[in-house]
Amino acid sequence: MERLPHGVRRLAVQLRTAIPIDVLWEVLTDYEKLDSFIPNLTSSQLVFREGATVGLQQVGSQQLLGLRFSAQVLLELTEYRPEGLLQFRMLRGDFRRFEGAWRVRSLPEGSSLLYELTVQGCVGMPIALIEERLRDDLSSNLNAVEQEAMRRWSQS
Repeated sequence: MERLPHGVRRLAVQLRTAIPIDVLWEVLTDYEKLDSFIPNLTSSQLVFREGATVGLQQVGSQQLLGLRFSAQVLLELTEYRPEGLLQFRMLRGDFRRFEGAWRVRSLPEGSSLLYELTVQGCVGMPIALIEERLRDDLSSNLNAVEQEAMRRWSQS
């Protein structure tokens, strides 16, 4: 995790896996089913698709300090399939900034899956309180994608 000015945090997590990149890509772009396997994602709805650009409405919810915290975002995602890159940025939502990317790459022994996120909380949201949660969520989201990809790969 990198701490930037004005409460901005940049996080990245990567894993190596035996799962082929095509299966990982299929999971990442199965937009309307993301909420079925990504923890704390309560809904994920495809709003539009125009070529390689996708609009996605998502709601996340979790317990934080004994309170239920919910956040909503409308994301614009751009698929760069040949490069294995799925970039996203918030068009509107409950953060001042929410953007990042998923990257899949072939490796000699399998694949690499990288998840990067730059986030700035909304006014009044003390970023220091949610830093640990952000770090944990990044890892759990990455692991959830890998588990779903493993499930699909083993069925094919």
